[in-house]
Amino acid sequence: MPGLLPAGNRWDHVTMTKLEPAANHYGRDVSARIGSAAPNLFEQYPLLGALWEDAKDLLAVRSNDTHTLYSVSIADQLLEHHRHAEAKIVLPAMLLHDIGWSAVDPDLVLSAIAPGAGNPELVLQHEKEGAKLAARLLEKHDVAQEDIERIVHIIDGHDSRAESTSIEDSLVKDADKLWRLTGHGLDTIMDWFGLTRVQALTLVESRVAGKLFTEAARSMASGFIAVQRASMLPQRLVLDGQ
Repeated sequence: MPGLLPAGNRWDHVTMTKLEPAANHYGRDVSARIGSAAPNLFEQYPLLGALWEDAKDLLAVRSNDTHTLYSVSIADQLLEHHRHAEAKIVLPAMLLHDIGWSAVDPDLVLSAIAPGAGNPELVLQHEKEGAKLAARLLEKHDVAQEDIERIVHIIDGHDSRAESTSIEDSLVKDADKLWRLTGHGLDTIMDWFGLTRVQALTLVESRVAGKLFTEAARSMASGFIAVQRASMLPQRLVLDGQ
């Protein structure tokens, strides 16, 4: 059951993920007929695991750590549709894009993005600070200087820069926005601003529609929206006993 748990400057959205079956209605074991799972992102890209260990505490602001993990996974799927884009730029940029919020007063963070409010200076601050922190972390892990410059450029402008400067920049911007349409995104935004789920989806759609750069992201957004709308159908809620 979702809950919002404050801990210092961190706001965790806790949602249980079902990992084991509650039953086997078929009554037979079919697991031997299923192939092995693909390695996860952190197994495929060891640098991401190393960066995560360095960045996770910096991301512990308004659930940015969980947001980041979802966004990295979304970015990885977008890369499947853009094989010419470089994963070595997109994925580290995605993992580190929000570490700069750690340098912003936690009591002001939500005022930077609240409906009817917004503070562009705070948005710029988190980008600038994030770019500096990211450069240090990437240097620590011996990332090539040319790659560091490209990654840092994406981070320094991922929210404030309306245009895209490369396909890698586009994929980071798109994955960042698409998180808002996930279940975790809506759960989190509801509790940030005291919104119903319908209100949160309406807000998110207004901030995503027409602002995605790639066709793959637009298709993914349509799928996410369909799932969220289905989850709120009165007929669906009745089935859940609501």
